[in-house]
Amino acid sequence: MNAKPTLARPHVVTTIAAAALSFLISIGLLTAVTGLFVPVAFAAPKDDVAAATMKWADTLAQDDPDKILPLYATDAVLWGTLSPTVRSGRAAMRDYFVTAFKVLPGLKVNFGDQLIRVYGSTAINTGYYTFSYVKDGETKTLPARYSFTYVLDGENWMIVDHHSSAMPSPPK
Repeated sequence: MNAKPTLARPHVVTTIAAAALSFLISIGLLTAVTGLFVPVAFAAPKDDVAAATMKWADTLAQDDPDKILPLYATDAVLWGTLSPTVRSGRAAMRDYFVTAFKVLPGLKVNFGDQLIRVYGSTAINTGYYTFSYVKDGETKTLPARYSFTYVLDGENWMIVDHHSSAMPSPPK
C-alpha cells in the first residue's frame, strides 16, 4: 500500500499551461496593437529628489516664507547661507527666510552640478548653486555650496536638513 502519487492526466496540466500562456501572449499583443493598456511610468528616486529640489528653487523665487516652509519637515534644521547660527523649528526657519527675502530682493537660485544619492527613504543632494538678487537696481550673484537631506514622507521628499554656505574664493 505504498502507492506513489501520480498525475492521472498529465495532458490536462499541459493543456491548461498552454492555454494560460496563450492568453498572456494574446493580452500582450492586444496591448501592443491597440494601446488599450497604458503602462504607468514611475520616476526613479533620484529623479524625484531632483524634482523636489527644483520645486524648492521655484518656490524660493516666490519670495514667500509661508510657501517655502511646507517643503521642510516639521523637525527640519537649516544652516542658511546668510545665517551665523543654525535654525531649527518653524519659527526660526521662517525668521531666516523673512530676513533673506528682505536682504536679497528678487531672490532666485540656479543650480549647478548636483550629486544625488538615495538610501531607501533618505536622500542627499549635494552641489553648488548661485543665488541672484537685485540690489540698487543691479543684479548681483552669490555663489554657494549646499547639502539637502531629504526623507520620503508618503509620496513627498521632505527636507530635513539644509546646509548652505557661500562659495569660498579660490586660493591665491
